Amino acid sequence: MARGPRLLRAAWLLTGDAHLAEDLLQTVLAKLWPKWHRIAEGNPEAYARKALVNTFSSWWQRRWRGEVPHGEVPESAAADGFAAVDLQHSLAAAVRSLPPRQRAVVVLRYFEDLSVEETAEVLGCRAGTVKSQSVKALRALRGMPALRTHLEEENGVQY
Repeated sequence: MARGPRLLRAAWLLTGDAHLAEDLLQTVLAKLWPKWHRIAEGNPEAYARKALVNTFSSWWQRRWRGEVPHGEVPESAAADGFAAVDLQHSLAAAVRSLPPRQRAVVVLRYFEDLSVEETAEVLGCRAGTVKSQSVKALRALRGMPALRTHLEEENGVQY
């Protein structure tokens, strides 16, 4: 599939782990293979993306993570030549800290650049749900100290 790297990126953003992302994508592609002759006629990337989100959701619901949530994201290092990489890692960690539904909305809307309607179709919900989940997720992301510090350092604006 020509869109493999893009789907792998979406899987990584959903799982937060490169190995789990590869497992997730491989699982989805293995499920789609027997149906590929039917799927290929329509929009295979959209179908695969929806299967990716659904499979991730089923994994998340079944698996106890054994993680202990913390109130705040750890402080990031001072800005240096690697500030962009630090920001990417902080953003990825922040997105992973969101609840699964909000995480899926953020990944599809802002990383995969889908419209509200397309995101609603992939998630099997209404456009209003996508909008409300987006607002909640962005509010949560803006409130995270590590991201706020990065944004203030980059833009010189206090949020």
